[in-house]
Amino acid sequence: MARVTVEDCIQRVPNRFELVLLAAQRARALNAGEEPTLDRDNDKNPIIALREIAEATIDLKRLENDLIRSLVRVPEPEEPKEDQVNDIVPTDQNIFGMHDVSPEEEAAVAASELDELSPDDLTAAIEAELSGQQDR
Repeated sequence: MARVTVEDCIQRVPNRFELVLLAAQRARALNAGEEPTLDRDNDKNPIIALREIAEATIDLKRLENDLIRSLVRVPEPEEPKEDQVNDIVPTDQNIFGMHDVSPEEEAAVAASELDELSPDDLTAAIEAELSGQQDR
């Protein structure tokens, strides 16, 4: 079993508090199943993490980024992909704005609604719309 001292690690990570955070993060990664870069020598994960830091067998910048990512409470927002952008204008067929409605479908629905209204009903609906009233 190899002995590792804090002085060996301080040469690579001068701040002792940062050293503790990085070694703990690496020990967690080893515990989660990552392969050690050194022989285990019957050592526990925190000792292996310190040995890896002291012998410079791991990338400290990657380890620091992993640590920061593990401490973030809110995930980074993802950009919506072009094919994931949904129609947000509600229509009769699209009451929740979740279905894609083509302009042809909208025109067909509008035309069928106009066919159902008599000229008097159409005039009354236009007047109600212009005056701000909705008689339905």
